[in-house]
Amino acid sequence: MTHLFETLQLRSLELAHRILVSPMCQYSCVDGVATDWHLIHLGSRAVGGAALVFTEAAAVTADGRISPWDLGTYDDRHVEPLARIVRFVRGQGAAAGIQLAHAGRKASTGRPWEGTRAVAPEDGGWQPLGPTEERFADTYPAPRAATAADLAAVVSSFRTAATRARAAGFEVAEIHAAHGYLIHQFLSPLVNTRRDEYGGSYDNRVRLCLQVADAVRSAWPDHLPVFARISCSDWKEGGWDLEQSVELARRLRASGVDLVDCSSGGAVPDAPIPAGPGYQVPFAERIRREAGIATGAVGLITDPAQADTIVRSGQADCVLLARELLRHPYWPLDAARQLGHALPWPPQYARAAPAGAGAKVR
Repeated sequence: MTHLFETLQLRSLELAHRILVSPMCQYSCVDGVATDWHLIHLGSRAVGGAALVFTEAAAVTADGRISPWDLGTYDDRHVEPLARIVRFVRGQGAAAGIQLAHAGRKASTGRPWEGTRAVAPEDGGWQPLGPTEERFADTYPAPRAATAADLAAVVSSFRTAATRARAAGFEVAEIHAAHGYLIHQFLSPLVNTRRDEYGGSYDNRVRLCLQVADAVRSAWPDHLPVFARISCSDWKEGGWDLEQSVELARRLRASGVDLVDCSSGGAVPDAPIPAGPGYQVPFAERIRREAGIATGAVGLITDPAQADTIVRSGQADCVLLARELLRHPYWPLDAARQLGHALPWPPQYARAAPAGAGAKVR
């Protein structure tokens, strides 16, 4: 029976085990450029034993950033600072992944700890792009409705961003199609009320997502995997739901996506999300079973036995941790000790490796 610390093969990439670092926005860039903060933040999780370390959402266009302080992949000068991080992460035995994103109508907002509200143009903000002119909430900026030409440019930007990401050395590219950002905005019937080829029917609403998947896959090497993060439910009647997610996963698989990262929510501000330990795991389980694609489970996974059970029971192929790895960057090393497995420790930390736990030096 597969367990949490077995390897995971995705195309030619073999992950050392099944614990992945989920993308987590840091709002600490300057003009989209990664800083020392990102090196330490992401590097610490690689030192801590994670198998795959994802960057935060990296915007494929400047106006696709959530905030003026977001990571970017829209300029060639972004490549080398990212490559520096990749070199360190891979030097610790972890794989390096990047999440490619466009915030859509949720763009041009402030950092959460300063209050999530629209950033005025005089403070570095801009008018975002959305499916329609409807804003996400009263405190968010009013978007401009995207034209077909705008959407073609977005798709092209994802392709170019993937090329830059590969130039930086990343081994996994993840398409961000969740949490109420641009691609999810087009998927959700609660948000997408367009009447053109990108709105209305299911086929039209998934069009942008599949075009982006094709674009990223075309720019990504055949031997390396592509992930897609989706919100499997809007948690509101009449919205995007698990049935639609299963079908989307089937189509993403046909487009060359290798794993669906199963999250939820974010399309509308008033959805009653029943958050609790492992509350999104059933999404990953059903998509894995019915769409025939590998899945990742994410959301309030905090206990090693809980994570191991998710993998052992076939509910998902891997787990992605976020807040727990902010609290405890060395969670994978500790989880291995608790579950009786051996993970290599950095030689600089070998003196702290628990005796009798089978810990090795990298």
